[in-house]
Amino acid sequence: MLTIRRVEEAAAKAYAQGKIGGFLHLGIGQEGVCVGAIASLRPTDYVVGTYREHGHYIAKGGSPKGCLAELYGKATGTSKGMGGSMHLFDAKNRMLGGYGIVGGHVPLAAGVAFQSKYRGDDDVTLCFFGDGSVPQGAFHEGISLAGLWKLPIVFICENNQYSMGTPLYRTLAVPDVTERAAGYAVARDRFDGDDVLRVKERIGEAVARARKDKTPTLVEVITYRFRGHSMSDPGNYRTKDEIEEWKKRDALPAARERLLKDFAVKEDEIVSLEASIKAEVQEAVRFAEQSPDADPEAAWNMVYADPNTDPRKM
Repeated sequence: MLTIRRVEEAAAKAYAQGKIGGFLHLGIGQEGVCVGAIASLRPTDYVVGTYREHGHYIAKGGSPKGCLAELYGKATGTSKGMGGSMHLFDAKNRMLGGYGIVGGHVPLAAGVAFQSKYRGDDDVTLCFFGDGSVPQGAFHEGISLAGLWKLPIVFICENNQYSMGTPLYRTLAVPDVTERAAGYAVARDRFDGDDVLRVKERIGEAVARARKDKTPTLVEVITYRFRGHSMSDPGNYRTKDEIEEWKKRDALPAARERLLKDFAVKEDEIVSLEASIKAEVQEAVRFAEQSPDADPEAAWNMVYADPNTDPRKM
């Protein structure tokens, strides 16, 4: 969680300096959700995310170097500098991308789960999305097929209270996202995301259900982003008091405190860890800044599949 936060803080600084262009959606404040959820997976399981997916990429095994180089538009980035912030992709770790179309990736994730079932694999797919995806038609199509075909998938709504700058009460007539599960014959769960171990446990139950029974689950994790929707959003629709109140539930200091009290980790061990993460992210920034720019001609290499590559080995 700390690595993800430091990477995103470095990205915000680079964006402000004009070193990163395009869109940049930070998940600062939401790290406990992706880390806890992905910690419940096997390496062969799949993750499909939305455009706020830096943390999901790192939690699934991606490197700070690969993440930041991609944000910088460099050839050494995880998507060869072609995708940028919203399209991190790492086939080796089965991180199948972030997607810029709100809710549009939900049917794609259902398709990934379908291929696992079709091939007889016991892999599970996690599909992450925000509360703004819930009213979209593609969301309902994806979850409908998952329920009908009994697909091994867990749909995770990271409910950070706002669809861009619009609060929940203006977007959802039924604020409990999981109440929609009954209409599609899928299981449901709903809980706060400020305890990373709780997230791992509860998502782990849904993952086990998907793996064993091929029963999908719709999960809503209550969370909050401390920054605006994107770097271009000052977040003036929220009060400082509201943000400060949510910061009291920040998963990072809560986890740090639990390490000290419940797991007998010493203060100097944590300080050493924090220092090593700081150094790792600084090195990742240096790597990104010194890497060669993405080659525009290389984009054509990804238009058609390589006939010599067997997609079943991905």
